[in-house]
Amino acid sequence: MQRRHRLTILSLGIWVVLPVIALAVYLYVFAADQYASTVGFTVRTEETGSAMEILGGLTSLSSASSSDTDVLYKFIQSQELVREMDATLNLREMFRKPAADPVFSLSRDSSIEDLVRYWARMVRIYYDPGTGLMEIESRAFDPEDARAISTEIFARSTQMINTLSAVARDDTTRYAREELDTAVERLKEARQALTLFRNETQIVDPSADIQGQMGLLNSLNAQLASSLIDLDILIETTRESDPRIEQARRKIAVIEKRMSEEREKLGVGGNHNGRAYADLIGQFEALQVDLEFAQKAYLSALSAYDTAQAEARRQSRYLAAYIEPTLAETPLYPQRAIILLISAFVLFGTWAVSVLIYYSLRDRR
Repeated sequence: MQRRHRLTILSLGIWVVLPVIALAVYLYVFAADQYASTVGFTVRTEETGSAMEILGGLTSLSSASSSDTDVLYKFIQSQELVREMDATLNLREMFRKPAADPVFSLSRDSSIEDLVRYWARMVRIYYDPGTGLMEIESRAFDPEDARAISTEIFARSTQMINTLSAVARDDTTRYAREELDTAVERLKEARQALTLFRNETQIVDPSADIQGQMGLLNSLNAQLASSLIDLDILIETTRESDPRIEQARRKIAVIEKRMSEEREKLGVGGNHNGRAYADLIGQFEALQVDLEFAQKAYLSALSAYDTAQAEARRQSRYLAAYIEPTLAETPLYPQRAIILLISAFVLFGTWAVSVLIYYSLRDRR
């Protein structure tokens, strides 16, 4: 065997064989087993139709919400979630369990940024935007730890979806609630103004009061007509000195005076507690119009608020799990054989290319 062949074989052993053997020893002796727990879920939007739609069979049962799933996809990879789960489950302690495996375990002096990077290695997310299905594989050095991580991820994701749903409901009903509050205040003010008017004038309903005044005027007018007729009869049938004529004239004068006073109360030069009846009626009608408008505005705002609440209830989000967190019985990671094969292939390839380059340069000399 020529010297260059021996050197080639020696380089193969140093470059490929020894590293592969060292890697195999580490993988099968020192590398700790990793267990995987899987959980699968999707965000569903329940759309409950109105009563007529339900009777007509037009209700849409549920549909996947891809936008919310996109939010979850980012949330599960976020530092916020990792920090919260570390506080709940003590992730650092879980990922540091194999003391003899510095390659696949978390370092002892890891920061939150290191933990987030390690989290990306140990928690794999498989997401299909078309269907909205999300499947998460959580790894740990203990099967119970792996399932605990998957369970906590599902719980945190459910909490996030509930928060998003609550925010959406608040956004849907907030404007309607503000309009309803404004309408309620306007209705209260209109009722208080009408009550204040009645307390000041001691009149519950000027329309009813004026009807009474008009009835009195009509009665006085009838009495005046009757008295005038009686006076005419007395003048024609008796002497001028008859005392009944003077009495009839006094009665007519009294009736006319009373009628004048009653007309003044109705706004013709007179007043009621210092205010003309016409002004009182005008103010009362204005207050009545304000009250009616406030009542209609309140009913409209109440209807809009009920509609907004119904719409918010009609579209509710929830997290539906199609795979509950699993408990592993056999370790799936690290995939020792695959790692060895890939490493051997890469080392052999780089060695072969290096040898070819070396001999090519040597032959050109």
